[in-house]
Amino acid sequence: MGILDRVSTILRANINAMLDQAEDPEQTLDQIIRDMADAIGEARGTVAEMIAQDKALQADQERSADLAQQWQHKAETAMARNAEDLAKEALRRKIDYEKNAQTYATQLQAQHDVVAKLKHDLERLESKYDEAIRNREQLISRHRRAEAQTKIATAAAQLSMLDPSSELARMDERIRMEEARASAVTEVNDRGRIEDRIDALGADDELDRQLQDLRTKVKGQLPGGSAPTERAA
Repeated sequence: MGILDRVSTILRANINAMLDQAEDPEQTLDQIIRDMADAIGEARGTVAEMIAQDKALQADQERSADLAQQWQHKAETAMARNAEDLAKEALRRKIDYEKNAQTYATQLQAQHDVVAKLKHDLERLESKYDEAIRNREQLISRHRRAEAQTKIATAAAQLSMLDPSSELARMDERIRMEEARASAVTEVNDRGRIEDRIDALGADDELDRQLQDLRTKVKGQLPGGSAPTERAA
């Protein structure tokens, strides 16, 4: 991959997206920064080389233009001395140098454009590199925070699946039912004891009544209606 392609790829790179897809964001970001530094070094070398070529082309263009002028002057001198053949040859060389100068001028303009683009890309790359250096800790911190939030959300989802509240509610309902049954048994037992006592009271009343009847009957059979003595009884 040429330097222009490498620089363009890095300039188009979305660092946040690359970090999101990375298994180890810190290593990925550090690698991106290293790649940027390497690309900057290569870009600077390339820019310097292109500038040197630019200067060389400019020197060749100026030299060709200067030689064209010199041969123009020689042609004029030869013509002034009636040396037409020499004047013609001088003009031929003058034309060749003019063509060379024009060719160099065209190449020089193209070279200027390439150098300008390389300088612009280099400035953008250096700016992006500085931004990555400044924001390294922030980017890593943001990614760690997002990763932690994801883990918390995952843990919460797992806990919700293992939520024991429904089981506790079921056990609570079961215990309440057992308590209700125990209360019902106690109430039934208490009711039975009360009825027994009431029945016992009724039995005592019947016994007292019959005892009174017997006492009255016996008193009625005795002479004079007096109560029987203990011996007679």
